[in-house]
Amino acid sequence: MSSTTGARTGRKHRVREEALAEILRTGRRLLVEEGPGAVTLRAIAREMGMTAPGLYRYYAGHRDLIQALASSLYDELATALTTARDRHPAAEPGRQLREVCRELRRWALDHPREFGLLFAKPDADADTTPGTAAHDSGWRFGGVVLDLMVQLWRNGGVQPPPTALDPAWAAQLEEVREHLSGEPVPLDAIYVFVACWARLYGAVAVEAFGHLDFALTDPEPLFEHTLADILTALGATPGTDQR
Repeated sequence: MSSTTGARTGRKHRVREEALAEILRTGRRLLVEEGPGAVTLRAIAREMGMTAPGLYRYYAGHRDLIQALASSLYDELATALTTARDRHPAAEPGRQLREVCRELRRWALDHPREFGLLFAKPDADADTTPGTAAHDSGWRFGGVVLDLMVQLWRNGGVQPPPTALDPAWAAQLEEVREHLSGEPVPLDAIYVFVACWARLYGAVAVEAFGHLDFALTDPEPLFEHTLADILTALGATPGTDQR
């Protein structure tokens, strides 16, 4: 390949990447301003001064577009959580997890429409089933939380549930174990991980979606109480690190 041909190919690649980035920025703006139903190829084309068929050079259809948008949002969230995690030493996974959970809440409250697309799934095309573009990025986000839980398990802090797991539970939890890179985490510990995630997600979602407005003007103390319970269940009993 000549240097001229290589330069031309490089320019085409940059132009394509810039167009893809602009499409996602426009789609996100429509999501924030008008809701998930506004994120269509036709609407994005109109905002960008293009024809709808022109966008098919970048995305085959609505599903591909929403998958790309969800994937980019998961990556953004994973970066935010990783940055929060790294404010504390790796030798202190409990403190790291506390900061990660707080950052998840902050991101959700600052980006309620984006949080809704990822976790409430108002658009079925935002699913994260295996084989979708959003699946791997969703697990990258989830891995930030899950890896810290695994570290706490290694430290011996995770207490198993008081009764044996139902066999039906075990089959479901095996899928989670597949994402632990060979770590021999027992299923009863993974059950604790999932139960703690359910509590964390519930505490964040109920606030982000405005479902505590009827009772609380400041839900943060309730979140912190829930977070303390989660950390205790994982063996990271809250100490003096309250902020």
